[in-house]
Amino acid sequence: MYRKQLRRRRAVLALLIVGSFALLTLTYGQGSNGIQRGVTAIFTPISSVLDRALKPARDLINWVDETFDARGKNHELETEVQALRKEVVGAKVALSENEELRALLNLEKSGAIPAEDGPVTGHVIGLSPTVWFSTLMIDVGSADGVKVHDPVVNADGLVGEVNAVTGGASKVRLITDHESRIGVRVVPAGLQALVKPTVGEPNRLVLGFINGDKTLHKGEKVVTSGWHSEDFEGRFPPNIPVGEITEASILRQKAQEQVIVRPYADLRNLNVLQVLTGGSHE
Repeated sequence: MYRKQLRRRRAVLALLIVGSFALLTLTYGQGSNGIQRGVTAIFTPISSVLDRALKPARDLINWVDETFDARGKNHELETEVQALRKEVVGAKVALSENEELRALLNLEKSGAIPAEDGPVTGHVIGLSPTVWFSTLMIDVGSADGVKVHDPVVNADGLVGEVNAVTGGASKVRLITDHESRIGVRVVPAGLQALVKPTVGEPNRLVLGFINGDKTLHKGEKVVTSGWHSEDFEGRFPPNIPVGEITEASILRQKAQEQVIVRPYADLRNLNVLQVLTGGSHE
């Protein structure tokens, strides 16, 4: 029963709508203002009912349009944010490298790098696959004037030496490599000694072969000496900063003739390096 009534109401509504369009067409075609007003008065309530009935559908369509528009704008904003983020990161990287290069320039001006050792700047492109922090790769090679045994430094001090070269890259043996030996001088004590690594501990070097007539102290500086002997040939020019004495017990000095040195260079976080080329340290 209810369905029949619903169908009947729908049929009546459809007839009214069709009739309204017919009357409106006829009325406007004949130009009768009276009939126009009558038709308008009759069908205005129907138009209001239709507006209310169709409002949810119009609202849904508008909501869909606004949603897609908002999603499009959100995607554009995300793209802009990503681009800005890349610019910020790039600026920070450039600023960091600029600071490292300035520090390298200060090291060169300080006289720690001999004038004849033309520095070639490179970036780290590969690290040792082990925990020993023994080697790394840089993006300059023989095409840039780099040769085997050239010293390698960063803004803080000595890093190592080149031990293999190709046209566009070099392998650097760090001062923490188990084969590394560095002739050094303690400042201001003036004592000549030899530094070797503590394998697996990049922040700890052992300074040994101490001449027992002098006592070393915590905080004294260690630089390359440039000396060589029959048993050991130093390939580093003099006065490159190496590190600082951090442990210097009297007992250890007397018993083992050793003290502990912390390297100036953070060998676990290297980026911009310089190879000292053209010197007489080959």
